[in-house]
Amino acid sequence: MKTFILAGGEGTRLRPYTYKVPKPMLPIGDDKKPILYYVIKNLKRNGLTDCIITAGYMYEKIEEYFGDGSKFGVKIEYAIEKEKMNTAGSILPLKDKVDSTFVVVMGDHITNIDLKEMIEHHKKSGCIATIALLKGKIPLEYGVAEVKDGAVVKFKEKPLIENLYNVAIYVFEPKIFDYIKEKEDFAKNVFPRLLESGEKINAYVFEKLWHDIGRVVDYEKLNKELKMKEIYR
Repeated sequence: MKTFILAGGEGTRLRPYTYKVPKPMLPIGDDKKPILYYVIKNLKRNGLTDCIITAGYMYEKIEEYFGDGSKFGVKIEYAIEKEKMNTAGSILPLKDKVDSTFVVVMGDHITNIDLKEMIEHHKKSGCIATIALLKGKIPLEYGVAEVKDGAVVKFKEKPLIENLYNVAIYVFEPKIFDYIKEKEDFAKNVFPRLLESGEKINAYVFEKLWHDIGRVVDYEKLNKELKMKEIYR
């Protein structure tokens, strides 16, 4: 099964770290291997070994490290972007590469999601798209007051808000390309178009580990705390 790994972002919020390497190549955790190494590691352990990496910013660093993927037990092809294509737009020129169910993941997220289970869930749904949704709680930065008849009746200090968060891990059927236009984003453009057309989007809810290393403070904290062997054992 073909898997697209999207690794074309510049990681501007992670500067100065990303001045010398692209975000997916930042070393992480106690093993100090690149983030993308762990993305590929999780794909491999789920039987997804046929990969296409879409890359742009400092793509040479990625190619130099991973090559054709043989050293890591996978097969890797590269699609180099000359300009920003966004998540859905980055795979649109590659639609002829797939003729059956395929997977899309980000090259800069740390997760141990069970992709085998997600794929099975997708196939049973009969939908053309499945989105992985992380069940989690995020604290508000402020206290919240409940008001009744003009008086405060309850006060909660930084309450936890539970939601299902889109973590940009997808399983698709080739028909999804009928709904993608150039330089579009899945969440902003493609999924709303699917729903407007009457298509059903399947939800795969999970509660395993997932980290988007988006800011310097996140990266520095996780770089000290993550024990990669425990995550991927």
